[in-house]
Amino acid sequence: MRLLLKNGTIVNEGSCFKGSLLIEDEFIKEIIPESSFREFSNYLSYIAKLEQTAEVVDVTGLHILPGVIDCHVHFRQPGDGKKGTIESESRAVVLGGVTSFMDMPNTLPPTTTKELLKEKFNIAKDSSYANYSFYLGASKDNIEEIKSLDKRNVCGVKLFMGASTGNMMVEDEKALEDIFKFSSLPIAVHCEDNSIIARNLQEYKEKYGSNIPAWCHPKIRSREACLASTKKAVALAEKFNAQLHVLHVTTKEEAELFSRMENPKITGECCANYLWFCSDDYSRLGNLIKANPAIKEREDMTALREAVKRGVLKTVGSDHAPHLLADKKLGYLNAPSGIPNGEYTLYMMLTLAKEGLFSLSDVAQRLSHSPADIYKVEKRGYIREGYFADLAVVNMKRPFKEIDAPASKAGWSPFSESFPASVEYTFVNGCMTVKNGKLTGARRALPLSFDR
Repeated sequence: MRLLLKNGTIVNEGSCFKGSLLIEDEFIKEIIPESSFREFSNYLSYIAKLEQTAEVVDVTGLHILPGVIDCHVHFRQPGDGKKGTIESESRAVVLGGVTSFMDMPNTLPPTTTKELLKEKFNIAKDSSYANYSFYLGASKDNIEEIKSLDKRNVCGVKLFMGASTGNMMVEDEKALEDIFKFSSLPIAVHCEDNSIIARNLQEYKEKYGSNIPAWCHPKIRSREACLASTKKAVALAEKFNAQLHVLHVTTKEEAELFSRMENPKITGECCANYLWFCSDDYSRLGNLIKANPAIKEREDMTALREAVKRGVLKTVGSDHAPHLLADKKLGYLNAPSGIPNGEYTLYMMLTLAKEGLFSLSDVAQRLSHSPADIYKVEKRGYIREGYFADLAVVNMKRPFKEIDAPASKAGWSPFSESFPASVEYTFVNGCMTVKNGKLTGARRALPLSFDR
């Protein structure tokens, strides 16, 4: 099958140019810049010739970006299925231009063995709308599982150096050292110091009892807790020459730490919600924006935006975490942490680009190029001939107004206003999975492979 995306603006590898793309089966067959022809009439003649043998999608006025690689999602399967499944959440995120995801291991049961990892791959094979891979969860006693992982087919090892959903925290010093010493895959780390958090929580319990206000969350899961744990992870990575990717960086202090980082094997991620919300929003949204680590002060948000712009923080993920709205409306101590925002990560970044904070090239770099580079994703993350045709086609002029009907099984989001740009098409391995902002029902997802 041949598919021609004609007359769009292609955003790729630091440049934006007008042209067309020819897709053949799963791959990008040809990139056709208008500027490669001496005369514009010659370009039109060449496109007219291709139209005779290809299905045509006219993307005039639209921007073609590489599909989003979201290397940080929680799709909740296996589990009870009430919050989300691989099918429901992948269906949601492709509507937001996500073509590949890497799913976290804090499921029920936690994905801490290769057998459980295989089970998730099998589920995705039968149900996913986007390309997929899964982290093995590190625990205090599964180092042999970590040692024997297939580097070509598993995205990485997830390590919780701070309590989170799923009770997978690793604190034992010997176990931590072994993980950094023996993992040959990227170690993606949740960094918070649990002893600091426990001390802070006790202080606020003594002050407020069981009625702790939501705005206390960044005081309890404090910047000190984040920075202490991140420094420890960095020191371990340097000691054992491990590849470390620190997830969801939330503080200006951590951004400053990464700005001084000279080791290319140590990188950091921000998540879109930390670029969008700050502590001012707790008064309006309360526990709806409760996440771990906590959304912090406006000065942190400003510093994180600058760090993402400059490439100090290499990737932007979603940390998509569906929870039922009824649960999020419980009191602070019982409301779970996490935001179902994977469908909207690209929307948030496009909005910030329209506001002048980022360029569209920055968006492509943080959401697609850098995740592909850090994890060494094979033939994805770029618009290149011979690469898989994973593409997000966006309209920078048509607002997205369907914000009150999230596709996630969670059924809600913290966003209340429309976004000024929209995702018109999503192509996964050359398959038009989204057309005019709606699911087509077609899918062609594949497991990710890694060039390691």
